[in-house]
Amino acid sequence: MSSKCEEYLRTFCEVTKSIQNSKDREEILKLIVESAVKVMGAKACSLFLIRSRRDQDGLFYPAAQVGLSENYVHAGPAKGRDITRDILKKGGYLKVLDATTDPRMENHEAKKKEGIASMLVVPVIADKEPIGILALYTAEQRDFSDEDIVFLDGLADQGGIAILNAHQMYRRKRNFELLSTVSEHLNSSLEIEEVLSKMTTEIAQAFDLLGVTIRLRDRESNELKLVASHGLSEKYLNKGPVSAERIQTVVKDKMELVDDIATYDIDYKKERQEEGIATMLHLPITIKGTVIGIMGLYSDTKRVIADEDIALVSSVARHCGLAIQNASLFLELKKDKHDLENEIWAHRAWF
Repeated sequence: MSSKCEEYLRTFCEVTKSIQNSKDREEILKLIVESAVKVMGAKACSLFLIRSRRDQDGLFYPAAQVGLSENYVHAGPAKGRDITRDILKKGGYLKVLDATTDPRMENHEAKKKEGIASMLVVPVIADKEPIGILALYTAEQRDFSDEDIVFLDGLADQGGIAILNAHQMYRRKRNFELLSTVSEHLNSSLEIEEVLSKMTTEIAQAFDLLGVTIRLRDRESNELKLVASHGLSEKYLNKGPVSAERIQTVVKDKMELVDDIATYDIDYKKERQEEGIATMLHLPITIKGTVIGIMGLYSDTKRVIADEDIALVSSVARHCGLAIQNASLFLELKKDKHDLENEIWAHRAWF
Protein backbone atom coordinates (compact mmCIF):
# COMPACT_ATOMS: atom_id res chain seq x y z
CA MET A 1 0.00 0.00 0.00
CA SER A 2 1.36 3.44 -0.96
CA SER A 3 1.99 6.10 1.67
CA LYS A 4 -0.85 8.18 0.21
CA CYS A 5 -3.32 5.29 0.56
CA GLU A 6 -2.11 4.70 4.13
CA GLU A 7 -2.71 8.36 4.94
CA TYR A 8 -6.18 8.23 3.38
CA LEU A 9 -7.04 5.12 5.40
CA ARG A 10 -5.77 6.62 8.66
CA THR A 11 -7.74 9.81 8.13
CA PHE A 12 -10.88 7.88 7.19
CA CYS A 13 -10.62 5.87 10.42
CA GLU A 14 -10.21 9.06 12.46
CA VAL A 15 -13.33 10.60 10.91
CA THR A 16 -15.29 7.40 11.50
CA LYS A 17 -14.23 7.39 15.16
CA SER A 18 -15.24 11.03 15.55
CA ILE A 19 -18.72 10.25 14.24
CA GLN A 20 -19.06 7.48 16.82
CA ASN A 21 -17.94 9.76 19.66
CA SER A 22 -19.66 13.03 18.74
CA LYS A 23 -23.32 14.00 18.44
CA ASP A 24 -22.54 17.44 17.00
CA ARG A 25 -23.37 17.35 13.29
CA GLU A 26 -21.70 20.68 12.49
CA GLU A 27 -18.49 19.60 14.21
CA ILE A 28 -18.33 16.37 12.18
CA LEU A 29 -19.05 18.09 8.84
CA LYS A 30 -16.34 20.65 9.55
CA LEU A 31 -13.89 17.83 10.32
CA ILE A 32 -14.75 16.17 6.98
CA VAL A 33 -14.01 19.24 4.83
CA GLU A 34 -10.86 20.10 6.81
CA SER A 35 -9.58 16.51 6.54
CA ALA A 36 -10.17 16.49 2.78
CA VAL A 37 -8.16 19.69 2.28
CA LYS A 38 -5.31 18.64 4.56
CA VAL A 39 -4.83 15.07 3.35
CA MET A 40 -5.55 15.67 -0.33
CA GLY A 41 -3.42 18.80 -0.56
CA ALA A 42 -6.31 20.89 -1.89
CA LYS A 43 -7.13 24.58 -1.80
CA ALA A 44 -10.62 24.21 -0.37
CA CYS A 45 -13.56 21.90 0.27
CA SER A 46 -17.30 22.53 0.69
CA LEU A 47 -20.19 20.34 1.70
CA PHE A 48 -23.47 21.53 0.23
CA LEU A 49 -26.83 20.11 1.31
CA ILE A 50 -30.16 20.27 -0.47
CA ARG A 51 -32.66 22.44 1.31
CA SER A 52 -35.73 20.91 2.95
CA ARG A 53 -38.52 19.17 1.06
CA ARG A 54 -40.53 22.36 1.35
CA ASP A 55 -38.09 23.92 -1.15
CA GLN A 56 -39.58 22.88 -4.49
CA ASP A 57 -36.44 23.89 -6.44
CA GLY A 58 -34.16 21.74 -4.27
CA LEU A 59 -31.46 24.41 -3.94
CA PHE A 60 -28.14 23.88 -2.20
CA TYR A 61 -26.93 25.65 0.92
CA PRO A 62 -23.38 25.43 2.35
CA ALA A 63 -23.33 23.22 5.47
CA ALA A 64 -19.54 23.26 5.97
CA GLN A 65 -16.59 24.76 4.12
CA VAL A 66 -12.93 25.61 4.44
CA GLY A 67 -10.63 27.65 2.18
CA LEU A 68 -13.22 29.67 0.25
CA SER A 69 -14.29 33.29 0.57
CA GLU A 70 -17.82 34.05 1.78
CA ASN A 71 -18.69 35.66 -1.56
CA TYR A 72 -17.79 32.50 -3.46
CA VAL A 73 -19.55 30.12 -1.07
CA HIS A 74 -22.84 31.95 -1.51
CA ALA A 75 -22.40 31.91 -5.27
CA GLY A 76 -22.07 28.13 -5.16
CA PRO A 77 -24.06 25.50 -7.09
CA ALA A 78 -27.78 26.11 -7.41
CA LYS A 79 -30.00 23.21 -8.42
CA GLY A 80 -29.06 20.60 -5.87
CA ARG A 81 -31.35 17.75 -6.88
CA ASP A 82 -30.46 18.10 -10.57
CA ILE A 83 -26.72 18.13 -9.88
CA THR A 84 -26.68 15.19 -7.44
CA ARG A 85 -28.88 13.00 -9.64
CA ASP A 86 -26.80 13.84 -12.68
CA ILE A 87 -23.60 12.89 -10.83
CA LEU A 88 -25.12 9.59 -9.70
CA LYS A 89 -26.19 8.76 -13.24
CA LYS A 90 -22.70 9.43 -14.60
CA GLY A 91 -20.60 7.11 -12.48
CA GLY A 92 -20.99 8.58 -9.00
CA TYR A 93 -18.51 11.46 -9.26
CA LEU A 94 -17.70 14.56 -11.31
CA LYS A 95 -14.06 15.26 -12.20
CA VAL A 96 -13.27 18.67 -13.72
CA LEU A 97 -9.78 19.49 -14.98
CA ASP A 98 -10.45 23.19 -15.69
CA ALA A 99 -13.36 24.53 -13.63
CA THR A 100 -13.09 28.00 -15.20
CA THR A 101 -14.04 26.80 -18.69
CA ASP A 102 -15.83 23.45 -18.30
CA PRO A 103 -19.44 23.88 -19.58
CA ARG A 104 -20.76 21.60 -16.81
CA MET A 105 -19.72 24.18 -14.22
CA GLU A 106 -21.44 27.39 -13.17
CA ASN A 107 -19.89 30.76 -12.23
CA HIS A 108 -16.74 30.49 -14.35
CA GLU A 109 -15.60 34.04 -13.59
CA ALA A 110 -16.16 33.58 -9.87
CA LYS A 111 -14.03 30.43 -9.94
CA LYS A 112 -11.27 32.22 -11.80
CA LYS A 113 -11.33 35.10 -9.31
CA GLU A 114 -11.31 32.63 -6.39
CA GLY A 115 -8.24 30.89 -7.81
CA ILE A 116 -9.89 27.55 -8.46
CA ALA A 117 -8.41 25.32 -11.14
CA SER A 118 -9.72 21.74 -10.81
CA MET A 119 -12.66 20.20 -8.96
CA LEU A 120 -13.78 16.80 -7.74
CA VAL A 121 -17.42 16.43 -6.72
CA VAL A 122 -19.12 13.41 -5.14
CA PRO A 123 -22.69 13.01 -3.84
CA VAL A 124 -23.66 12.87 -0.18
CA ILE A 125 -26.13 10.05 0.45
CA ALA A 126 -28.34 9.50 3.51
CA ASP A 127 -30.78 6.61 3.81
CA LYS A 128 -30.25 5.81 0.10
CA GLU A 129 -31.31 9.32 -0.95
CA PRO A 130 -28.97 12.00 -2.39
CA ILE A 131 -29.00 14.95 -0.01
CA GLY A 132 -26.06 17.03 -1.23
CA ILE A 133 -22.51 17.09 -2.59
CA LEU A 134 -18.96 17.23 -1.28
CA ALA A 135 -16.81 19.40 -3.55
CA LEU A 136 -13.00 19.56 -3.48
CA TYR A 137 -11.15 22.49 -5.11
CA THR A 138 -7.46 22.74 -6.11
CA ALA A 139 -5.39 25.80 -6.98
CA GLU A 140 -3.51 23.96 -9.76
CA GLN A 141 -4.95 21.75 -12.46
CA ARG A 142 -5.07 18.17 -11.24
CA ASP A 143 -6.13 14.88 -12.75
CA PHE A 144 -7.63 13.14 -9.72
CA SER A 145 -6.67 9.50 -9.24
CA ASP A 146 -8.95 6.58 -8.42
CA GLU A 147 -7.61 6.70 -4.84
CA ASP A 148 -8.59 10.39 -4.60
CA ILE A 149 -12.10 9.61 -5.78
CA VAL A 150 -12.56 6.66 -3.41
CA PHE A 151 -11.30 8.66 -0.42
CA LEU A 152 -13.49 11.73 -1.07
CA ASP A 153 -16.47 9.47 -1.73
CA GLY A 154 -15.81 7.73 1.60
CA LEU A 155 -15.74 11.07 3.41
CA ALA A 156 -19.03 12.02 1.75
CA ASP A 157 -20.55 8.75 3.00
CA GLN A 158 -19.41 9.60 6.52
CA GLY A 159 -21.07 12.99 6.16
CA GLY A 160 -24.28 11.27 5.13
CA ILE A 161 -24.08 8.99 8.18
CA ALA A 162 -23.52 11.96 10.50
CA ILE A 163 -26.49 13.81 9.02
CA LEU A 164 -28.71 10.73 9.22
CA ASN A 165 -27.74 10.15 12.86
CA ALA A 166 -28.50 13.76 13.71
CA HIS A 167 -31.85 13.52 11.92
CA GLN A 168 -32.80 10.35 13.80
CA MET A 169 -31.90 11.98 17.11
CA TYR A 170 -34.04 14.97 16.17
CA ARG A 171 -36.98 12.69 15.29
CA ARG A 172 -36.73 10.81 18.58
CA LYS A 173 -36.64 14.09 20.50
CA ARG A 174 -39.56 15.47 18.48
CA ASN A 175 -41.65 12.32 18.98
CA PHE A 176 -41.04 12.28 22.73
CA GLU A 177 -41.85 15.98 23.09
CA LEU A 178 -45.03 15.66 21.01
CA LEU A 179 -46.40 12.72 23.00
CA SER A 180 -45.45 14.43 26.27
CA THR A 181 -47.18 17.63 25.23
CA VAL A 182 -50.31 15.78 24.08
CA SER A 183 -50.49 13.94 27.41
CA GLU A 184 -50.05 17.24 29.23
CA HIS A 185 -52.97 18.76 27.30
CA LEU A 186 -55.13 15.76 28.14
CA ASN A 187 -54.51 16.28 31.84
CA SER A 188 -54.78 20.06 31.80
CA SER A 189 -58.41 20.54 30.79
CA LEU A 190 -61.73 18.82 30.17
CA GLU A 191 -62.78 21.53 27.72
CA ILE A 192 -62.67 19.27 24.68
CA GLU A 193 -62.50 21.97 21.98
CA GLU A 194 -59.59 23.64 23.76
CA VAL A 195 -57.70 20.33 24.08
CA LEU A 196 -58.26 19.34 20.44
CA SER A 197 -57.30 22.79 19.21
CA LYS A 198 -53.99 22.57 21.08
CA MET A 199 -53.39 19.12 19.60
CA THR A 200 -53.81 20.34 16.01
CA THR A 201 -51.34 23.15 16.67
CA GLU A 202 -48.73 20.83 18.20
CA ILE A 203 -48.98 18.31 15.34
CA ALA A 204 -48.72 20.98 12.63
CA GLN A 205 -45.62 22.48 14.24
CA ALA A 206 -43.96 19.12 14.97
CA PHE A 207 -44.29 17.89 11.37
CA ASP A 208 -43.98 21.27 9.62
CA LEU A 209 -47.44 20.93 8.06
CA LEU A 210 -49.64 23.40 6.24
CA GLY A 211 -52.58 22.48 8.44
CA VAL A 212 -54.34 19.94 10.66
CA THR A 213 -58.05 19.33 11.21
CA ILE A 214 -60.18 17.21 13.53
CA ARG A 215 -63.70 16.31 12.39
CA LEU A 216 -66.25 14.28 14.36
CA ARG A 217 -69.23 12.40 13.02
CA ASP A 218 -72.66 14.00 13.41
CA ARG A 219 -75.13 11.12 13.64
CA GLU A 220 -78.10 13.27 12.62
CA SER A 221 -76.64 14.72 9.41
CA ASN A 222 -74.14 11.89 8.80
CA GLU A 223 -71.50 14.51 8.15
CA LEU A 224 -68.04 15.09 9.60
CA LYS A 225 -68.25 18.31 11.56
CA LEU A 226 -65.16 20.42 12.13
CA VAL A 227 -64.32 20.77 15.82
CA ALA A 228 -60.68 21.93 15.70
CA SER A 229 -58.15 23.11 13.13
CA HIS A 230 -54.83 24.86 12.67
CA GLY A 231 -53.18 26.58 9.71
CA LEU A 232 -55.99 26.40 7.12
CA SER A 233 -58.02 29.35 5.83
CA GLU A 234 -61.65 29.97 6.76
CA LYS A 235 -62.51 29.83 3.08
CA TYR A 236 -61.15 26.30 2.81
CA LEU A 237 -62.65 25.14 6.09
CA ASN A 238 -66.07 26.36 4.92
CA LYS A 239 -65.78 24.77 1.47
CA GLY A 240 -68.81 22.56 2.08
CA PRO A 241 -70.03 19.43 3.91
CA VAL A 242 -67.73 16.46 4.37
CA SER A 243 -69.62 13.18 4.26
CA ALA A 244 -69.08 10.64 7.02
CA GLU A 245 -68.68 8.06 4.24
CA ARG A 246 -65.02 9.08 4.22
CA ILE A 247 -64.76 7.20 7.53
CA GLN A 248 -65.41 3.97 5.63
CA THR A 249 -62.29 4.53 3.53
CA VAL A 250 -60.26 5.28 6.66
CA VAL A 251 -61.63 2.22 8.49
CA LYS A 252 -60.90 -0.08 5.55
CA ASP A 253 -57.23 0.86 5.22
CA LYS A 254 -56.72 2.26 8.75
CA MET A 255 -55.82 5.52 7.01
CA GLU A 256 -56.36 7.48 3.80
CA LEU A 257 -53.17 8.74 2.17
CA VAL A 258 -53.17 10.96 -0.91
CA ASP A 259 -49.50 11.55 -1.68
CA ASP A 260 -50.12 13.84 -4.66
CA ILE A 261 -53.53 15.50 -4.88
CA ALA A 262 -52.95 16.49 -8.51
CA THR A 263 -53.04 12.82 -9.57
CA TYR A 264 -56.14 11.73 -7.60
CA ASP A 265 -59.86 12.10 -8.29
CA ILE A 266 -61.04 13.29 -4.87
CA ASP A 267 -63.73 15.52 -3.42
CA TYR A 268 -63.04 19.28 -3.29
CA LYS A 269 -59.95 18.81 -5.45
CA LYS A 270 -60.06 22.37 -6.77
CA GLU A 271 -60.48 23.86 -3.29
CA ARG A 272 -57.65 21.74 -1.90
CA GLN A 273 -55.29 22.82 -4.68
CA GLU A 274 -56.24 26.48 -4.23
CA GLU A 275 -55.42 26.12 -0.54
CA GLY A 276 -51.97 24.85 -1.56
CA ILE A 277 -52.46 21.28 -0.35
CA ALA A 278 -50.25 18.74 -2.13
CA THR A 279 -50.35 15.74 0.21
CA MET A 280 -53.01 14.76 2.75
CA LEU A 281 -53.35 12.02 5.34
CA HIS A 282 -56.54 11.07 7.20
CA LEU A 283 -56.44 8.89 10.32
CA PRO A 284 -59.29 7.47 12.43
CA ILE A 285 -60.28 8.81 15.83
CA THR A 286 -61.77 6.00 17.89
CA ILE A 287 -63.58 5.41 21.18
CA LYS A 288 -63.71 1.81 22.39
CA GLY A 289 -63.06 0.47 18.89
CA THR A 290 -65.68 2.66 17.19
CA VAL A 291 -64.52 5.32 14.71
CA ILE A 292 -66.13 8.64 15.67
CA GLY A 293 -64.15 10.98 13.43
CA ILE A 294 -60.97 11.62 11.50
CA MET A 295 -57.81 13.65 11.89
CA GLY A 296 -56.56 15.30 8.70
CA LEU A 297 -52.93 16.28 8.09
CA TYR A 298 -52.18 18.53 5.11
CA SER A 299 -48.83 19.40 3.55
CA ASP A 300 -48.11 22.04 0.90
CA THR A 301 -45.38 19.87 -0.63
CA LYS A 302 -45.48 16.32 -1.96
CA ARG A 303 -44.23 14.08 0.81
CA VAL A 304 -43.18 10.51 1.35
CA ILE A 305 -44.60 9.89 4.83
CA ALA A 306 -42.56 7.44 6.89
CA ASP A 307 -44.32 4.52 8.57
CA GLU A 308 -43.01 5.63 11.96
CA ASP A 309 -44.53 9.09 11.45
CA ILE A 310 -47.90 7.52 10.59
CA ALA A 311 -47.65 5.34 13.71
CA LEU A 312 -46.87 8.39 15.86
CA VAL A 313 -49.75 10.50 14.54
CA SER A 314 -52.09 7.49 14.79
CA SER A 315 -51.18 7.37 18.47
CA VAL A 316 -52.02 11.06 18.81
CA ALA A 317 -55.36 10.41 17.08
CA ARG A 318 -56.07 7.73 19.69
CA HIS A 319 -55.25 10.28 22.37
CA CYS A 320 -57.88 12.53 20.79
CA GLY A 321 -60.42 9.75 21.19
CA LEU A 322 -59.38 9.42 24.83
CA ALA A 323 -59.79 13.16 25.37
CA ILE A 324 -63.28 13.06 23.87
CA GLN A 325 -64.19 10.05 26.01
CA ASN A 326 -62.94 11.77 29.18
CA ALA A 327 -64.89 14.91 28.34
CA SER A 328 -68.04 12.87 27.65
CA LEU A 329 -67.73 11.05 30.99
CA PHE A 330 -67.23 14.37 32.74
CA LEU A 331 -70.38 15.81 31.16
CA GLU A 332 -72.33 12.71 32.15
CA LEU A 333 -71.11 13.04 35.73
CA LYS A 334 -72.13 16.71 35.77
CA LYS A 335 -75.59 15.78 34.51
CA ASP A 336 -75.92 12.96 37.04
CA LYS A 337 -74.84 15.32 39.81
CA HIS A 338 -77.34 17.93 38.68
CA ASP A 339 -80.15 15.33 38.51
CA LEU A 340 -79.21 14.02 41.97
CA GLU A 341 -79.23 17.50 43.48
CA ASN A 342 -82.66 18.22 41.98
CA GLU A 343 -83.98 14.89 43.27
CA ILE A 344 -82.68 15.54 46.81
CA TRP A 345 -84.15 19.05 46.78
CA ALA A 346 -87.51 17.64 45.72
CA HIS A 347 -87.45 15.09 48.54
CA ARG A 348 -86.96 17.86 51.11
CA ALA A 349 -90.57 18.81 50.60
CA TRP A 350 -91.50 15.55 52.31
CA PHE A 351 -90.06 16.67 55.65
